[in-house]
Amino acid sequence: MALRTAGSVLVVFLWSVAVVLGQNGWSVTYTTQRICALKGSTVELTCSYIYPRGYRVTTTFWFTKIVDVENYVNLTDDPDYKDRGTYRSDRMNGHTLKITNLRESDSTEYKFRFITDQTRGKYFGNPGVTLSVTDLQVKVTTTWWSTTLTCSTTCTLTGNSTYIWYRNSKIVQVASSPSYSVYFKTEDSFYCAVKGINSPAVSVRAQSYFHLTYTHQRICTLKGSSVNISCSYTYPRSHTVSETKWYIKGKLDEAPQILSPGYGGRVEYLGNMQSDSTLRITDLREEDTAEYKFRFRTDQTNWEPTFPGTTLTVTGLQVKVTPATVTEGQKVKLTCITTCTLTDNPNPTYIWYKNGHVTTQSNSLFLKPVSSEDAGRYSCAVEGHEDLYSPEETLTVRYGPKSTSVSVSPSGEIVEDSSVTLTCSSDANPPVDKYTWYKKNGASLTGSEKTYNFTTISSEDSGEYYCEAENKYGRLNSSSVSMDVQC
Repeated sequence: MALRTAGSVLVVFLWSVAVVLGQNGWSVTYTTQRICALKGSTVELTCSYIYPRGYRVTTTFWFTKIVDVENYVNLTDDPDYKDRGTYRSDRMNGHTLKITNLRESDSTEYKFRFITDQTRGKYFGNPGVTLSVTDLQVKVTTTWWSTTLTCSTTCTLTGNSTYIWYRNSKIVQVASSPSYSVYFKTEDSFYCAVKGINSPAVSVRAQSYFHLTYTHQRICTLKGSSVNISCSYTYPRSHTVSETKWYIKGKLDEAPQILSPGYGGRVEYLGNMQSDSTLRITDLREEDTAEYKFRFRTDQTNWEPTFPGTTLTVTGLQVKVTPATVTEGQKVKLTCITTCTLTDNPNPTYIWYKNGHVTTQSNSLFLKPVSSEDAGRYSCAVEGHEDLYSPEETLTVRYGPKSTSVSVSPSGEIVEDSSVTLTCSSDANPPVDKYTWYKKNGASLTGSEKTYNFTTISSEDSGEYYCEAENKYGRLNSSSVSMDVQC
């Protein structure tokens, strides 16, 4: 049989009994309701629908999020699926959502919605398709005569699976069973794969029973938070552990950086130190991003695995404003983004702050329509880590003149031959760049400045005056003010 090499893409095709939902002539038929797929693979979700005669379908899409009433987020517009989610339909009423490079954060319920040309002609199938994304892990079971390796997942993979076992990067077994039994004398590295999706490798010395398993191959967590990096290990019964060490893998020929308890005031060791160990690092910084490994010494040997450890990525939060430039009346979306998917909270709820004060809790902040009152400094934090908020991002809203008014200086009685100044004030962004002055029931006055000056006013100048303020987004007239010039 032909084997697919590491790095190829696993596509999950679904063939099962259809599930029909709906009533009164409206329904959505999902091909299946539950899917288990591998992290890094590709999955396709398919459905069809029916509706009563007299309607015409105008819009169809898949979604997972509902922002508010009648505001469903089209999955192909969702930034979490950018460049990964595609939607297609065919003439046979087949509607397929394809998601590539699956992440554990994609585990959720997916629903299909269609909208017709009539006001009440809207429908979506509920419940939808529940997708679970899992990774592969090698579990090791040892007896006195052999070691059994099991390629495990957190859910049962959809469809038939073929398990490929690698020993020192060479294929040693291809079978439908997820287990592989080995008999050998030297330490070897093993990992399993399902059609190109690989598990983390484990190093096993069967006769001596030396092996080590890291709980996580990769961890992504927030800057300023704490993290636990854990492993478990076994060794011959005749040995006694005398020393354990966590360290950062050295770069090129550099010596590894040993992380002793108390290192920098931020490191401590947890666990029983005889079969498991945990490295706890507090007050995480972005420079803590690195690969962390473990080694231990017994009274008879010093054993150190050669395969990769746990890669830690420390990320900060950042507010992204879309679009970057916004005009009053338009829609704007504020998204809280990280450089990687958080391991302990892949689908977080964010706390939003405006000018330092809490405004709401939501995945993203939608302002539609946006107004000048929405302008300000925004930051975000993950729920449960409210003290670890992002840097502030300023939302600038552009709008036409508002609250236009005219003031007279000096105020009070105006005497002929004195100097009088009219000032036009208006709130606008960008600021007003053109002013026009008018005398009520008369022609416009010359000049386009913010102020209009009467150097030597006369009784003929008595009357009502108003101004018009204008910028590129609009214009607005003020109320008129009256001037009575006394002889």
